[in-house]
Amino acid sequence: MPSAPTTSVDLTSAAVVADPYPVLATERERHAVARHEDTGAWLAFSHAAAGAVLRDRRLGRIWRDREPAAYLEPFNLLHRHQMMENEPPEHTRLRRAVSGAFNRGHVERLRPRVRELAAGLLAEVDRSGFDVLASYAEPLPVLVIAELVGLDRAEVPALRAWSQAIVRMYEPSPSPATVDAAVTAATEFAALVREHVTRRRTHPGEDLTTDLLAAGLSEVELVAAVVLLLNAGHEASVNVFGNGLVAALRGGVRLGEVAELPVLVEEMLRFDSALQLFERTATTDVEVGGVVVAEGERVAALLGAANRDPAVFAEPDRFDAARATNPHLAFGAGLHFCLGAPLARMELVESLDALRTSLPDLALAGEPTSRGTFVLRGWAEVPVRA
Repeated sequence: MPSAPTTSVDLTSAAVVADPYPVLATERERHAVARHEDTGAWLAFSHAAAGAVLRDRRLGRIWRDREPAAYLEPFNLLHRHQMMENEPPEHTRLRRAVSGAFNRGHVERLRPRVRELAAGLLAEVDRSGFDVLASYAEPLPVLVIAELVGLDRAEVPALRAWSQAIVRMYEPSPSPATVDAAVTAATEFAALVREHVTRRRTHPGEDLTTDLLAAGLSEVELVAAVVLLLNAGHEASVNVFGNGLVAALRGGVRLGEVAELPVLVEEMLRFDSALQLFERTATTDVEVGGVVVAEGERVAALLGAANRDPAVFAEPDRFDAARATNPHLAFGAGLHFCLGAPLARMELVESLDALRTSLPDLALAGEPTSRGTFVLRGWAEVPVRA
């Protein structure tokens, strides 16, 4: 029997972080799935293989506490009880509670508010030049998700910093400083949410937290769920907006001439994936892409590689604002498909609509600055002018 394919790709290298797609394309041409020599994990490069990893129920999200466990308990606690880090039956119970709350019409209820917030933020920008992330793309979804869970605007400013500190732990080999910052952020974030939950027990509101309280979650599950919503509820929107806007403007798209914003949004999601890697663990031996992932082994779906697969997407390295067929994997697939996808899509459409109405000739005013991360890919600054 021939040996399984291997890869030595360094996903942390400066070149890959700056532009992963040429390297991912080379790897995808060589093999659909390969064992990573440095970590021993399997990497799925093709759209078919990545989709199989995400959909196969034998490949699960199995949480392992980060070490040193005692020091990292604030970080571990928030993840150990999240639906995203659990499999059925726990996942089913936790997701049902959040899904039930989402299905009470909160997303559509927020649409007019998103428009109002977007217009207010754009009214304050300096049209001669501004950072579209700091002035628009970051504050908008933070304000929206805070309102969704019932937090006051005064409690919003720290959310972005806490989120950034926590999600940097998802990168390969986080530094000691990154670990320290994540522990502090997780501690402070949980304390704020705990206070908010306590208030809602005696003073219910028209928000997601109140709905979750009625779902019967434990205190720690409720805190973990609200933190996950606050984190995931804005992190993806910020990075999809930034990555997609830069790609669109570099590709010659004029916002004022875009006919179908939902179609543009799907291409933004596909072209420069905000989430590049999502990992699973085999609960039994599973064949994926021509290799066998043994029980207990890890396999990662490389979403950026999958979303540029020429077997699925015509001219995958070209940004096509009118791409009619777009089966991207940006929101995942299967059991862990992103529950917040409808909210993210609504926010992106409304924020782009406000932008094209107010600033139809928006253009880049310089080179964007990278966040310097691979797993959660995004820009730190995007200078534009009207």
